[in-house]
Amino acid sequence: MTRPPSIVRRLTASLAWVGGLGALLLLIVIGIEYRISFSNLSNHEAFTRAIHELSEHVLLPMAVLILPMALAGRWAIKSGVRPLIDAAAQIDARAGETRGVRVDTTGFPIEARPFADAINRVLGRVDGAAALHEAFAADIAHELRTPLTLLSLELDRLDHPDAGRMRGDVARMRRLIDQLMLLAQIDADHAAQIAPAPVDLSDVAGDVIAQLAPIALDRGLRLALEADAPVMVTGRREAIGAALRNLIENALRASPEGGCVTVRTSAGGLLAVRDEGPGLSAEQLSLLKQRHRRADHASRDGAGLGLEIVERIMRAHGGSLESSAPARELRLQFPPAALSG
Repeated sequence: MTRPPSIVRRLTASLAWVGGLGALLLLIVIGIEYRISFSNLSNHEAFTRAIHELSEHVLLPMAVLILPMALAGRWAIKSGVRPLIDAAAQIDARAGETRGVRVDTTGFPIEARPFADAINRVLGRVDGAAALHEAFAADIAHELRTPLTLLSLELDRLDHPDAGRMRGDVARMRRLIDQLMLLAQIDADHAAQIAPAPVDLSDVAGDVIAQLAPIALDRGLRLALEADAPVMVTGRREAIGAALRNLIENALRASPEGGCVTVRTSAGGLLAVRDEGPGLSAEQLSLLKQRHRRADHASRDGAGLGLEIVERIMRAHGGSLESSAPARELRLQFPPAALSG
């Protein structure tokens, strides 16, 4: 395997060559200065005295200075490329962000700034293209909602054996459109850096449970809430509610009839959904986060966007979607920075 090029190694090798050539030139200059020639050194005593002079006044001082100079040169080279290493680390730390990432050129050496500025311009164009794509998706989704609403009204008046199935198809299409609009809103809000507001996770959980209770009862399931005190975070209430709704809907599909789906909140910014299904391992959850992936219990009529949306919402809040297979829980963990005092 070819070893990748290294600026530090190249500059160190260059300095070594410069130092070696400098030492050779120094010896030549000293030879000329002392007018030492091969004819002058024909006498063994004169040759020995010349070697002693060179060793004591030239070679020994050079040997003493080589190590400190090499260390100082390597330190100077690494200091010169340190801004590049720091910039790479900063970009890696923002790996979860899809928009607004730029190379901070503060402290950059002048020679490296054109390269960093070119990267920033490319990132700016990518952000612009992503914004246009998100706006187009949101516009299409918005335009489709009106005809679907009219179609639902027409189907309500239709007396036909297939009317119920068609109404279900339209309802699923509307849910997909709502998910697409939510994704566009999440990305737009995050890109615009809209300031989040204080949100009580317990209050959000109560509202979502109230909305989904009729669906749970229709399936012969129960919904329960375990929340002793308000759990405050900073975020976007509508987005957090949408994430929780997706998790509860998945839990309702995974739980057997007569089971119970429990939503709990706890200090430290935790919002969890526990069901009576088999549970998900971390590896299974990582696979299901990918768009269009479904669990065995998932609806075959869906678009496979549920956990993708939850993951995007949590990334926008700086948090994470986690799984605990032994507890049969999916957890929304908000970071300490998102906690509201």
